[in-house]
Amino acid sequence: MSLAIEDYALIGDCFTAGLVGTDGSIDWLCLPRFDSPSVFGALLGDEDGGRWLLAPTAADARAERRYDGAGFTLVNRWTTSSGEVEVTDVMPIGRGRVDVVRRVRGIRGSVELKHEIRLRFDYGATVPWVSQNRDRDPVELVAIAGPNAVVLRGPGLTGHDHQHSGTFTVGEGETVDIVLTWFPSHRDLPEPLAVDDALERTRRWWQDWLDRGVHDDDPRYQDQVLRSLLVLRALTHESTGGIAAAATTSLPEQFGGGRNWDYRFVWLRDAALTISVLAQHDFEGEVDRWRQWVMRAIAGDPADVQIMYGLGGERWLPEREIDSLAGYQGAGSPPAHPVRVGNAASEQFQSDVIGEVMLAFSAARDVGLPEDEVSWGLQKALLGHLEKVWAIPDQGIWEIRGEPRAFTHSRVMSWAAFDRGVEAVEKHGLHGPVRRWAELRDSIRHSIDQNHVDAATGAFVQYAGSDQVDAALLQLPQVGFCAPDDPRMLATVARIETELMHDGFVDRYVSGSGVDGLPAGENPFTACSLWLAEQYARSGRRADATRLIDRVVGIASDLGLMSEEYDPRARRQAGNTPQALSHLAFVRAVDALSDAELTR
Repeated sequence: MSLAIEDYALIGDCFTAGLVGTDGSIDWLCLPRFDSPSVFGALLGDEDGGRWLLAPTAADARAERRYDGAGFTLVNRWTTSSGEVEVTDVMPIGRGRVDVVRRVRGIRGSVELKHEIRLRFDYGATVPWVSQNRDRDPVELVAIAGPNAVVLRGPGLTGHDHQHSGTFTVGEGETVDIVLTWFPSHRDLPEPLAVDDALERTRRWWQDWLDRGVHDDDPRYQDQVLRSLLVLRALTHESTGGIAAAATTSLPEQFGGGRNWDYRFVWLRDAALTISVLAQHDFEGEVDRWRQWVMRAIAGDPADVQIMYGLGGERWLPEREIDSLAGYQGAGSPPAHPVRVGNAASEQFQSDVIGEVMLAFSAARDVGLPEDEVSWGLQKALLGHLEKVWAIPDQGIWEIRGEPRAFTHSRVMSWAAFDRGVEAVEKHGLHGPVRRWAELRDSIRHSIDQNHVDAATGAFVQYAGSDQVDAALLQLPQVGFCAPDDPRMLATVARIETELMHDGFVDRYVSGSGVDGLPAGENPFTACSLWLAEQYARSGRRADATRLIDRVVGIASDLGLMSEEYDPRARRQAGNTPQALSHLAFVRAVDALSDAELTR
């Protein structure tokens, strides 16, 4: 059975990513892209879904793990009664190919390791045809299924029951390299990887990327901020520039429930928020690459803009349930933990995404990236479309599967879209119908002031006519709609603390209220707790901000990875992992706290 979510480490090459458990098993890997079908899918079931195990055979083996510097080179140091070994797991960068390296290095004494690989293509549905060439050194094992193939180079293995396994012993000073390489099945076998060069190139690549940014973060949180920035880069596809929301699908938001979704796609909202954070840390290259991605992805009629796309800008992302994987921790049959591929939210109307895209373009301008005819023309077209649709009820930021509503967050993001259009003309000298945009901006503000504030409490509400609050309202000061200490905002925060904060963490909204069209029950949303921490910092509650940020640091894994949600009662992570929104919200919260302490 798969491990707790926080027990998995991310390895990745900015094309795809794998999850390595504390037991030495790679239980999740999709090849060759984040959103490709899995080759190792035991994360969503058991070993029959595919996995790659490499660990000492000794019953007394115990491991300590860490990332080796910047990037995602994972080092597990295993200690047994007979000796110590280090297993380094890494996906090298910079060769235009997908490799997974597992290097075993003897540290002390000698250690016997078990090596087992179960290859299952197509989310566990396809057992490949496997052949092994023992005349080569290292031995080559080739697995083919349809268009996909992999070659495994390392110690020889014995096949049985649709898996291959073996043991080998590593002594002090010895090194054994095992390399898995994906390739299209119609092509020749790729050349063996020069492992030493690949490891050094990968180490330099990640460090060079990190060094390009500016990191004047609070020293208390700098390690976690740097890891969060690295996660955002790891989820950015190297060729296309698309930013995946997470590396996984179908990890449950609610254990024992059906809130399982595929997050391996590019949400315009999440990607735009990521770009805003990277812009603040001077990663201008990533900002420009995302601008190019979004211009390609949404090219065409603005009325056809989707809220999410594939990594290359693909628009057709149909959602379906698959039965070839049993579901996280083995609960695949209804009603618990279905495995979903694709996402039906791609067909929803969510008017807020245009606002978030405009905010990202604004952030790009603020760091000095120039607009051209195409990029500014796209923004004007988006605003032209928004003029027609901003007042239409939508599914909102939380992608409700219930009745569309006039969500306050969506209205505010429409306000922000026109506000940034006006700013582009007045501050940056661009040309557009600034008077009309200003009138629309002011009209939307008036509508929000009149229809989206609770008369009894003075707080903003979830949607027009509602008496409930929503953690998404914490973004209102973030986009400049109101000041953090606006009385309406302070009233909203007070209600969020009372109605949405449980066990020290913040829910998105009142689950079971009927608004989302789903059964009640989910866990606190990590980003929402961090939005509250940012609000605390910017409204003068620095001590509260510090306590809440510390609390979130405490729920990150030992490697600094955060999933989508956290179950405070079971004290375990929940939802897809690592979640870009959680990591970018952490960086924002720390930035806000640093700003507040500089200006006090």
